[in-house]
Amino acid sequence: MDYCLWLITAIALCWFMAYNRSSLVTFTISFTALMLLGTVLDLLSFGSWVIFAVIIIPLNISSVRKQYISLPLLKMFRSIMPEMSRTEQEALDAGTTWFEADLFRGNPDWNKLHNYPQPRLSAEEIAFLNGPVEKVCNMVDDWETCHERADLSPEVWQYLKDNKFFAMIIKKQYGGLEFCAYAQSQVLQKLSSVSSVLSSTVGVPNSLGPGELLQHYGTKEQQDYYLPRLARGEEIPCFALTSPEAGSDAGAIPDFGIVCKGEFEGKEVLGMKLTWDKRYITLAPVATVLGLAFKLQDPDKLLGDTVDLGITCALIPTDIDGVIIGRRHFPLNVTFQNGPTQGNEVFVPIDYIIGGAEMAGQGWRMLVECLSVGRAITLPSNSAGGVKSIALATGAYSRIRRQFKLPIGKMEGVEEALARIGGNAYLMDAVTTMSTGAIDLGEKPSVISAICKYHLTEKLRACVSDAMDVHGGKGVCLGPNNYLGRGYQGAPIAITVEGANILTRSMIIYGQGAIRCHPYVLAELEAAKQENDQQALEDFDHALFGHVGFAISNILRSAWFSVSGARVLSTPFNDKTRRYYQLMTRFSTNLAMLSDIAMLVLGGDLKRRERISARLGDILSYLYLSSATLKRYQDEGRQIEDFPLVQWALEDSLFKTQQAIDELLSNFPNKAVAFALRAIIFPFGTWLTKPSDITDHKVAKILQTPGATRDRLGEGQYLTQEPGNLMGDLEKTLTDILRCEPLFEKVCQAVGEKLPFYRLDLVAEKGLAANAINQEEADLLIQTEKARKAVIDVDDFDNKELAINAD
Repeated sequence: MDYCLWLITAIALCWFMAYNRSSLVTFTISFTALMLLGTVLDLLSFGSWVIFAVIIIPLNISSVRKQYISLPLLKMFRSIMPEMSRTEQEALDAGTTWFEADLFRGNPDWNKLHNYPQPRLSAEEIAFLNGPVEKVCNMVDDWETCHERADLSPEVWQYLKDNKFFAMIIKKQYGGLEFCAYAQSQVLQKLSSVSSVLSSTVGVPNSLGPGELLQHYGTKEQQDYYLPRLARGEEIPCFALTSPEAGSDAGAIPDFGIVCKGEFEGKEVLGMKLTWDKRYITLAPVATVLGLAFKLQDPDKLLGDTVDLGITCALIPTDIDGVIIGRRHFPLNVTFQNGPTQGNEVFVPIDYIIGGAEMAGQGWRMLVECLSVGRAITLPSNSAGGVKSIALATGAYSRIRRQFKLPIGKMEGVEEALARIGGNAYLMDAVTTMSTGAIDLGEKPSVISAICKYHLTEKLRACVSDAMDVHGGKGVCLGPNNYLGRGYQGAPIAITVEGANILTRSMIIYGQGAIRCHPYVLAELEAAKQENDQQALEDFDHALFGHVGFAISNILRSAWFSVSGARVLSTPFNDKTRRYYQLMTRFSTNLAMLSDIAMLVLGGDLKRRERISARLGDILSYLYLSSATLKRYQDEGRQIEDFPLVQWALEDSLFKTQQAIDELLSNFPNKAVAFALRAIIFPFGTWLTKPSDITDHKVAKILQTPGATRDRLGEGQYLTQEPGNLMGDLEKTLTDILRCEPLFEKVCQAVGEKLPFYRLDLVAEKGLAANAINQEEADLLIQTEKARKAVIDVDDFDNKELAINAD
């Protein structure tokens, strides 16, 4: 019996040490003490000490461990390590990791999350949002922009230039606004509530492009010349990366430059002959300066000993002979300036390279470093802003529009769609706020930016489809009064640009996350690449045994959390969110374990198992989206009225996390390993469900009811009630409809019949005749009927108006 107690104690000690990720030294000291106790109690024999010594001594004697354990494993690791191209290495080296690394490592510190400062706008940024942004929103008519002009009006273009909309990222020393990332996001969200053409036109120059590249890598001469001109709107920039043969595989661009001497402006100079064929380049048709990515070759070694210098970025004035711009693409009826550009053996001086000749061949590094920031701002912000507006508009329309004698928003099928829109709107705004906040803290979050780009653009596509289902014919019929159709048409554009979403999900999110966020994998890879074998062994040994302890810990933690339901975990708050923190810690631990097992079993083949990689990336992504949701709830004062939105977002994300794990296990190549993993993670089966009908009902009601929660959901959007603002009209009509409902009931009761709600003018007439209402109330009914009719009406046209070349 005493020996059984000692054995139980030994097992408990091993579990405790592994659970808490104790060091090898701590484990050795603790277990040696337990062995001594067992010997004193006459429970252990000499043979037990021999076995213990055979295991422990080699592990603790560095030279023995390295020679007989680490060295053979290092050799094996080098032999199976997948090859990494230069572009892959530069992409991996770009950017930083932030809270997503905590999520990847299996033990997130929730207090750390909540201690990150909440992003704030400066007085200058608030004034810009309330002044120039509000003004340009009023100036833009999306129907005129897309259908009649196929462009923003000249007045809008000039206003954007005069008010430095293209200079939000440019430093003040060059005349720019130098806004923080959070402010840029808020500007784009507001613009997107009016027109995706407007938000795209403003977003692109403030993302990956000449302005960003110049500030980070340009020579002083380039910065002093171009940045003030860009800030003043004297130059319109674009950046040309994509070509017909290199889309998502941007590193394979065939465009090239040859270093040579030639004549430029009457003088012989060292330069480059550039040949390119690019497409899908936003602002290219109107650009005055072209940022160009190409592969530079130096066959005569005029710059040094290297012939193939690699991807290089240069700035090319578009008025140089041979530069072809002007033609346009027509992306899904969303008429932002986008088109091809070509050039054949265009000669330019070598100092047109961004950063000068010394930055030749450094273009890919420059691009991926800037993309790690820009990809977290522009497309996610446009998507979040779009869905926030869709949420308010669809909620209002659902309350105004009636069928079967009741508002359609009270139908359960419509409630389901409204809940998806509302819950995602809350989550998406939370994600953009937290992610831009990370950038403002100095991070360059490459993994987070990929998560944001993929998931928020996908959620935009899903939400605008839900909104179309609710609006029906109102959304289908394009015209000046349709606020939804263009967004529905244009949703696939965001899916496609800055790395196609299929690629982003299946290769980038986890491909970068597994290496960048894992506490030991990157160290192991770098050790294996070391040319100094002694240093390589030293570094590999340190990383390897840290990795082994980390993996054992996550297996035991996963098993314990499955058995206990993770209910014993402490959380920062003991309210309704407590359970979500516990589940997220549990899934975080599962992710850490699954990553190590997948890398161990699949090795280099994991890189080619894209659907396994995609599902691992989904787990990481949904944990990040959930973290952002919890942070928003805390930052906004834990408003209990907002909790249905929080609940929906978290329950949806956690259900999808569980689903990703379940699908991964069902499709894991090694079925024996998959069976063991399922026994550890889901010993009692899957149990989480989608948000309930009750939660859906609560969220749908929020979208249809003016109040503080709905205001927070749509905060920052263009809702001003002024002529031409369809969203403002919709908001006012919703308020008036709710004011009219009790008047309607009073009149019906007075006249003793159930009148049709779709004839509020008739209700007003009968109410006055019955002395049930006064003239002011009657005027409200009449006015609201006109507004209600305007909301549900759709546009129609003379046949000649729709024909392109009608006489």
